[in-house]
Amino acid sequence: MEEQFILRVTPSIAEKLDRLLSDTASSSEEQSLDLSFSEDGRGGTFVIGNEHFPASLLDLPCVVESYKTYDDCALVKTADIGQMIMVREAGDTVPDVVEYRHGLTPPMRDARKRRFRREPYLNPELVQRVEKDLLNIMAGGTVENADIL
Repeated sequence: MEEQFILRVTPSIAEKLDRLLSDTASSSEEQSLDLSFSEDGRGGTFVIGNEHFPASLLDLPCVVESYKTYDDCALVKTADIGQMIMVREAGDTVPDVVEYRHGLTPPMRDARKRRFRREPYLNPELVQRVEKDLLNIMAGGTVENADIL
């Protein structure tokens, strides 16, 4: 299987990418294309020629399968895509979340909220107490404050 991702760009950046990929760029300086990420691995810079655009790596709310065909008859699965690189204009706001809220198509708009089960609320103090008790039991001890209902 291959490693793949979705590259989502604005229409103005898409025109520049189209010109670059169609070999109509006039000079070798315009033909440079680069993508680099910062230390956190989520934010970065997308470079086309001399122009720099901010980019973010976002997780998709669900896995998207990618297929290719060799004979226009049979499809072969090539990858499960779970991340998207979103390239923005210089003045656009930076997303403050790791997971993209929407899917790739209009029916998947606000997919996490509408289509998936809600995550249960867990009291952090209860989780820490249970974890401590489990570690104590695994070490050969007993439960300290057991509440039997």
